[in-house]
Amino acid sequence: MKAPPASPAAAARPLKRPRQARARFTVQAIYDAFVRIWQRDGWDKLTTRNVALETGIAVGTLYDYFPNKTALLSGYVRHCLEALLAAIEREAVQPAGLPWEERIHHLVRLVCGVDAPGLPTFHPDMLALEGAMAEPHHHRRAHEELAAAWGRVFAACTDLSHPPGPDLQQALHLSAWGGRRYVLLLQLDPAAMRQWADGVEQLCCAAILQAANPPR
Repeated sequence: MKAPPASPAAAARPLKRPRQARARFTVQAIYDAFVRIWQRDGWDKLTTRNVALETGIAVGTLYDYFPNKTALLSGYVRHCLEALLAAIEREAVQPAGLPWEERIHHLVRLVCGVDAPGLPTFHPDMLALEGAMAEPHHHRRAHEELAAAWGRVFAACTDLSHPPGPDLQQALHLSAWGGRRYVLLLQLDPAAMRQWADGVEQLCCAAILQAANPPR
């Protein structure tokens, strides 16, 4: 009995994750070269060989991690998500003594990709290529991880007498993250991005205040 054929997404996964410091440095250099070439030459002209040459490593070393450029893209998307989650933890969860409004400000700015120069670059073409690298459970995992990050931020808002419940937290997360994905497709300029992020922050704060002070 034959096994079912692997899905395109399954065939486009990174082969392994870097564990040692030197391996992490190498993979970060690969991602940096990957983004530079993509932005400069476009997806169609991007090859794993070009990435290896720009990184200054052997092609075989790159293939130890990424069998093809779609696997490289898959690894890079995961890298972007992990960097976002780490930034939320660092800027919106861990600092002591922050008022809840500042925690939400940092959270929304990071999720919306505004005033966050330290985060990796998201590219609108990633959405067009999702079918080649992502399956429903990948989307579910990203959703659950981001929703949990919002929960940790609200748990850190000890000065908020009545934090929003799980349903509202999820609604706020989906509104911000779903908007971010659509904004990528629109390719708004930086000024329009900031205006949009300001609106998201205002909506979040209004919903949080209403949850804390429900009308009688």
